[in-house]
Formats: sequence, structure tokens, C-alpha cells
Amino acid sequence: MKVFTTVEEVVAAANTELGSSDWITIDQRRVDQFADATGDHQWIHVDVERAKTGPFGGTIAHGYLTLALIPWLGSQIFTLRTPGAKLNYGLNKVRFPAPVLVGAKIRLTVSMGEVAELPTGQQLTFQHVVEIDGQEKPACVAESVVLLLP
Repeated sequence: MKVFTTVEEVVAAANTELGSSDWITIDQRRVDQFADATGDHQWIHVDVERAKTGPFGGTIAHGYLTLALIPWLGSQIFTLRTPGAKLNYGLNKVRFPAPVLVGAKIRLTVSMGEVAELPTGQQLTFQHVVEIDGQEKPACVAESVVLLLP
């Protein structure tokens, strides 16, 4: 895991790949818990029997579940221990090119993009790609923005 302790280390890592997480299996329990937490109980996610005859042959993870796993998976790859506050500033772009079937394994690969100096501190962009084991298309591609305040 890469640990950034100074802004200079962060700046030096701009436009580089930071690494990949471990593979995790997406199970029905996790999907059901996400459905309960969000109130999204669409049958394609939670009705195992009905989903067998659906377009994917089984239940699939919510796209937003896949997105929500990015911070946890990313914590296996890098951490920011720089002085000052770190703020999640948002997302520039998110896409879900392929569904994650329950039982599939996923992992995250993170690259740091641009590091921009702002009057309030540093603005970092990260490119996240959630891969599906054995699949050509990723489950999720997202660009996030983090602010490092002094």
C-alpha cells in the first residue's frame, strides 16, 4: 500500500497508477443489505428465482453498490496521511459498462490523475476502474475529486 505523508509525495505521484486491490466476491447477502440500506429492492437485485429468467441469468449488484465499494477497496491501495483535512469533493464522471453478477469477483485499480494547486489547497483527481474477474468490460469507471486542505 502506498502511504502519502506529504503534499510533495502526492504531487510526485500525479498521473501514475497506484495499484490494485484484492479480489472480493460479491455475494447475495451484500446485495440484499445494500437494497435494505437504500430502499432499492428491484427484482433484478434481490429476487433470486425471478432473476434466473431475467436478462443476466441471475441477480446483479446495484451499480451504486459497486461505486460505494470504491473507498473501501481503495484503502487497500493507498492512504492520504498528509497534514490537514481531506475532503471528498465529488465525482466528475461515473459509468457502469458491465453488470456484476452475484458470485462474481471484482477488484479496483486506481490511478492518480492531475494534482492542481488551488487557493484552498490541492485538488486531486483519481481514476477508478472496478474490474470483473474474467470479463473484458469493467463494472464501473469513475473519476473522483479530493481536496487536501492545509
